[in-house]
Amino acid sequence: MEDMTTQDVQGAYTEHVLHYHDGTSRRVLVSDEEVPFPEGKLIVSRTNLQGIITECNQAFVEMSGYTEAELLGQPHYILRHPDMPKAAFKDAWDTVLQGRKWHGYVKNLRKDGRYYWVYATIILNMRNGDAVSCTSVRRKPSRTQVEACMALYAQLKQAEEA
Repeated sequence: MEDMTTQDVQGAYTEHVLHYHDGTSRRVLVSDEEVPFPEGKLIVSRTNLQGIITECNQAFVEMSGYTEAELLGQPHYILRHPDMPKAAFKDAWDTVLQGRKWHGYVKNLRKDGRYYWVYATIILNMRNGDAVSCTSVRRKPSRTQVEACMALYAQLKQAEEA
């Protein structure tokens, strides 16, 4: 996964270095512009059990700003926005790997540095009694819930950095 470059973003941005659970890091450039979730669309993707994207629908491609070829084979955290606390993703993975459905609000980073909010549902896919992959379906989030999450996530991020 490559660092973002100034050619990826338009206008003003802030630079962040994100450190992921697998020991990798990435430089991201973040603008303060939200892309609204499109009415009537669902974003769908599938990952293997290591979080590598194996399938995605056209809505996912369009909202992420990446091409399908750029997404497939990449860790899903390519979309991680620096405002998202690590605890949210730990909770998601812990819940799903226990075979339970996870629901939550996620702020995603687009290839162009802008962001979008989703209400995500993640499930574990089983085949012959074995976990084989995860599917995530994202829909338009409630604005009220997004605003509540913004405050909570800011508190969790502050605690992580303390």
